[in-house]
Amino acid sequence: MAIELYNDGNHKCIAYEDLVVCDKERDAAAAGSRQVNSCESVQSNQFLIVNDGHAAVIDPGGNLTYTRLFMAISDHVVVKNLDYVIASHQDPDIVASLNKWLVGTHCKVIVPELWARFVPHFCTPGNTIGRIIGIPDEGMDIQIGNGVIKALPAHFLHSEGNFHFYDPVSKILFSGDVGTSAVESEKLAIPVQDFDAHIPNMIGFHQRYMNSNKVCRLWANMIRTLDVEAIIPQHGPGFKGKEMVGKFLNWFEYLECGVDLLDQTHFRVPGLNAA
Repeated sequence: MAIELYNDGNHKCIAYEDLVVCDKERDAAAAGSRQVNSCESVQSNQFLIVNDGHAAVIDPGGNLTYTRLFMAISDHVVVKNLDYVIASHQDPDIVASLNKWLVGTHCKVIVPELWARFVPHFCTPGNTIGRIIGIPDEGMDIQIGNGVIKALPAHFLHSEGNFHFYDPVSKILFSGDVGTSAVESEKLAIPVQDFDAHIPNMIGFHQRYMNSNKVCRLWANMIRTLDVEAIIPQHGPGFKGKEMVGKFLNWFEYLECGVDLLDQTHFRVPGLNAA
């Protein structure tokens, strides 16, 4: 389902939250069944930004999303003329479909500079030549039509080279894996309503995938300098309104995670008793 996050007639932000195709769904469709089975692959959100007829897809996903996403964004743009595919980092659920976008459109690919020599491994040899733009560690502005998308440093949250994307027009922060949760698919179109009740859906993922509290604090300090009306992660529902955004930043700022939680019990030789 397409979710219109913002539309002022010239500038649009669209989210797609149910495009992941899994074998069980295909099998059910082939058998003529209406039953929808739970998918064994991770749910992911994809995003389209359109400004003055120019467009970029953020974190388009892998082969499980490509065909449906291509068809869905054709409601808003001539897909062949897509300006950019933008990837926050290198994971398969972020950009494994890259080769298909390079073949099917005239797009340039914007990825963290750290991963610019890794993502061609998703592609047919030669397809990326002259089409990859690396984001330097300090971030950069990405021009789309008359607008600018700001690539914000988000290193080690969770990838070493990682970026989030802030749209000053809609005041939406596309936050990648920060804010991710495990929530049933039918709830994804509805922003988080009760933050405290939502914490159990987030905490396990963030404790495992975020690097350390130090990085969480640095990131939160940076985001507070922006006028943010919504934080929309790559998995699960988003946080809408300044009050909910503030609650998330306050929680994330003090989160102990990653290396903060490790001790010697996590580094033992399997099969040997602890000393």
